[in-house]
Amino acid sequence: MRKPASMWSLEALGRVRLSPHFYMRDFLYSEIGNFHRIQNIPENPDLAIENGRQLCLHLLDPLQETFGRIAIRSGYRSPELNRFGNQMKLNCARNDANYGHHIWDRGDPEQRGAGTSLVIPWFADQFEKGRDWRDLAWWIHDHLPFSDLCFFPKLCAMNLSWRAAPRRLIASYIAPKGTLLAHGAAPDEPEADRRRRYADFPAFRGITYPSGS
Repeated sequence: MRKPASMWSLEALGRVRLSPHFYMRDFLYSEIGNFHRIQNIPENPDLAIENGRQLCLHLLDPLQETFGRIAIRSGYRSPELNRFGNQMKLNCARNDANYGHHIWDRGDPEQRGAGTSLVIPWFADQFEKGRDWRDLAWWIHDHLPFSDLCFFPKLCAMNLSWRAAPRRLIASYIAPKGTLLAHGAAPDEPEADRRRRYADFPAFRGITYPSGS
């Protein structure tokens, strides 16, 4: 697929289905782009679709099939949009730090990947009642093939990414702040203790949907 050159080709890109639950359009909206009138269009749509599909199939679909609807806050960012957001200090990391995360269609093979910022409403309600963000962090660690995971105080939102070569990093801006799991490190909590943290979570991929047959 060529880079969209018209509204109609952009509409076609948005209709690309990445997984049973997500379409490309779900990841193209940007408040920064909307307010500052900067287009948020992939330079390499085929690569963005390929990496976005892996993100959805391996991480986002299992989350939605476990916790119900998840809310996408910020998905794909074009290099131009992300560079502007970084230069204007709008909570965007440098482009080279976002390859394989918000920038889905750039970077060398080791950086190949895709990520998104999201909220799980079910857990956000638990978090507002005082639940520890690490309960969800360890659940994700034990159930999903993620690469990078970082939590934020508002709504216990997270940055979550898939990479062809996963780094398995967990960090947080919520107390206790810092790195929970470094690249190549083993969890400091035994598996039995981790499982007790999320023993009351919904069954993994336990939500059933109407059959298409």
